[in-house]
Amino acid sequence: MRQLLALILVMIWGGAGAPVADQQTWTGTISDSQCGINHEGELNETDCTLRCIQIGFKYVLVADGKVLKIANQDFADLKANAGRNVKLTGELKGDTITVSKIETPAKSK
Repeated sequence: MRQLLALILVMIWGGAGAPVADQQTWTGTISDSQCGINHEGELNETDCTLRCIQIGFKYVLVADGKVLKIANQDFADLKANAGRNVKLTGELKGDTITVSKIETPAKSK
């Protein structure tokens, strides 16, 4: 019994030092991989993004003049925030974000 307890304690302490994914936050616009920074034509940013997604392009985040890919394309809040400014939280690997949260920034008065 003591050995089992000791083994459990070692596993718990060993797990405590495991690296945790670094979450970062960006403020930018949910766009699509076709248009990225520039939406041209008669459609507004939201309609353009949704149309491009519908024909097969991917969601991206445009932040600080950079286009960052989004790994989890099925994240629920992407479609609802297409073409909008957001505060996006996730883990960045290379040029791709795995999104964990999307918020709409508070409007200034």
